[in-house]
Amino acid sequence: MRGESWRPDAIDTTVPSVARMYDYYLGGSDNYESDREACEELLKQVPSTKELAVNNRRFLQRVVRLLASEHGIRQFIDHGSGLPTQDNVHQVAQAIAPESRVVYVDNDPIVLAHGRALLNENDRTAVIQADMRDTDGIFGHEETTRLIDFRQPVAALFVSVMHCIPDEDDPAALIRRVAEKLVPGSFLVVCQLVSDRPEIRKFVTDFMAEATGGHWGRVREQREVAAYFDGFDILSPGLAEVSTWRPDNDLAPVQQTHEWLEWGGVARIG
Repeated sequence: MRGESWRPDAIDTTVPSVARMYDYYLGGSDNYESDREACEELLKQVPSTKELAVNNRRFLQRVVRLLASEHGIRQFIDHGSGLPTQDNVHQVAQAIAPESRVVYVDNDPIVLAHGRALLNENDRTAVIQADMRDTDGIFGHEETTRLIDFRQPVAALFVSVMHCIPDEDDPAALIRRVAEKLVPGSFLVVCQLVSDRPEIRKFVTDFMAEATGGHWGRVREQREVAAYFDGFDILSPGLAEVSTWRPDNDLAPVQQTHEWLEWGGVARIG
């Protein structure tokens, strides 16, 4: 894997990062005291948060496996990828088709640093530090153009990241902007945090906005996420809580508590 230069002083370890908080919930070690404290405080108010993170990761792995094995997708752009952990997108896809190519995108500099260290031997994988709202910059990046042939179908992943996009940046417009750049037969994978409880939406939105220094959007309602998919062909079983989306078997873990959910699905373009 190749990437850009990185400086240790680019990281402010006193401000929690969504990527590092997610790493903590998944049992990783690439996080700081500020991240762990924020995670534990969030768990006090919304105890299902860790369960939700684990089920979301399993959803990502199932989707990638499906797209690679049943739909022949060999190119993936993972927006807001977070820190590398077990069974990343490239590992799942390349286990099915070794020629699969993956570009990871995240704005956290520690993702760039750890991504390069862990994936250095894989020349079909790259990580770039970029804001996932910068579609032109991401698609035109030298690492993206090295790996991705936009004349062929691509899977654009937005897994558990759209709640980081504030309303003024129009998350639905971001999805449409990406879709317009992809050829027919490409796929969109989108899910985000939702809740039907106004008090949960408000608490988590306010808490995360303050904890991350404003690097947060909003916990939304299902109807708002459904609007991301307008005009696209949604794959069966439709939009759902992610642990129920094509589970591996009848014994696969299902989200047990429903204070808030990861909710979304997969859509085909054109």
